[in-house]
Amino acid sequence: MIEGEIYRYVSRQIKRLNTMPIHPQKAMLANLRRGIGRVPGDMPELWGIFLQDLPQEMQSKDGNPTREEWAIYLSLTLYALHQQSQDKDVNKPGASFGNAVRKLAEPGQEPEESSSFRRFQALLTASSIQESAHYLRAMIQLLRQAGIGLDYPQLAEDLYLLQIPALASKVRLKWGQEYYFDNNIEND
Repeated sequence: MIEGEIYRYVSRQIKRLNTMPIHPQKAMLANLRRGIGRVPGDMPELWGIFLQDLPQEMQSKDGNPTREEWAIYLSLTLYALHQQSQDKDVNKPGASFGNAVRKLAEPGQEPEESSSFRRFQALLTASSIQESAHYLRAMIQLLRQAGIGLDYPQLAEDLYLLQIPALASKVRLKWGQEYYFDNNIEND
């Protein structure tokens, strides 16, 4: 199943980043942040971190980024944004996207009253991966400011599925369920 491969690939790349010596790691994270808002492949300095050892079935055959490449690229660039100025790793296995967004609401606040909910809705109605990336960037900045971690390999899988019209509604429902029902995980 391709989703499991995406999860494992992004996990390996984050582990690779986290085991680099400090100066090359900081340089790679800075390069990844510069890749935000760009198309996968635009920046040769990022090829290694998002293309190295990429399984052949995920690779583009025509020069246009595949769904897998988009999902991996977005996940890694957003991870770098989230990791900026953080002392501990922001990749938190099991910390779902919907649940993380829910933690942005004020304690006791109704879910729909949160300003983050309006941003969440905008993301859920995005019509392209590029538009989704725009709204995700804003959400990740809020998570970074609040010190809330996220499962980036899972986000990559979700982003892959979000690009498949027949499966996008399942991802949206999953995120909504996480937002409303799976909010018992403590803040990091």
